[in-house]
Amino acid sequence: MNKFDYLPVRGIGWKYDLPGVGELPERKWSLEDVEPAPNQLDENYIELSTRTISVRGVGVLIGSITLVVGVWLSLWVFYDMLVAFSEGKGGGLDFLFMILGFAMAWSFIPYVKLDFVLPRDEPIRFNRLRRKIYVYRYRFDRFYVFSRIRWGVKPVVYNWDDLTAEVYRFYAPGCGGLIENVMLSVRNPITDQVIDRFIFTHDLYQGEAYWAIARLFMQQGPEALPKFVHPPRDWNDDDGLSPMHRLAPKVRWPTEIDLESRSAPATNDVR
Repeated sequence: MNKFDYLPVRGIGWKYDLPGVGELPERKWSLEDVEPAPNQLDENYIELSTRTISVRGVGVLIGSITLVVGVWLSLWVFYDMLVAFSEGKGGGLDFLFMILGFAMAWSFIPYVKLDFVLPRDEPIRFNRLRRKIYVYRYRFDRFYVFSRIRWGVKPVVYNWDDLTAEVYRFYAPGCGGLIENVMLSVRNPITDQVIDRFIFTHDLYQGEAYWAIARLFMQQGPEALPKFVHPPRDWNDDDGLSPMHRLAPKVRWPTEIDLESRSAPATNDVR
């Protein structure tokens, strides 16, 4: 890994870090009503629900309209430019508007695509006996929109002790005002540089609760967790899901990672 593979120590909008992986959680009394509750829980691991985008369907709605407007504008300008050239007039400004129209349309294609290809859930499994986390990570690239290599589910495995939970705060007047996200960053234990960062929750309260649940489980085991009010959710079940969620791909862990993430290490496992 070279220096170009590392991420900024703090992302744009960072405000503060949540307590570290070794610190005892506070506000344990408020964890039982967290929603959604953990997907799965046993002696070996706990699975929490995460999502890259908080509301599905917005990208399709806004993006589709923008795509239509952008393509229509580009074609109209292109036609106007052809007429101008046929009459011996300059069309430099028209050409610029045509390029801007196509650029506007192209910039919204990833948002439309994400609404269809993102999995129903992007869970994270915390295995306390292996002291590792397993992230059902969906990779995408806004520039290489149609690349099969840069888009798709690519689960990753990290050491629990290398995690940091970070709070990010943005003010977006057109998107409900104040937005508070919780991200998980992964640091190289030798260089202390950030090698990955991904969304944990789109809500600060849920992020604090999830992080406290994960720390309680990893530090003390399932007996330290409260009895959750809400039942666990099977995201592969269509019941109660929105139409956009039903169209989304189901969660399919690779067999090897699925088995490892749910099991205890063998006595001769040195990892």
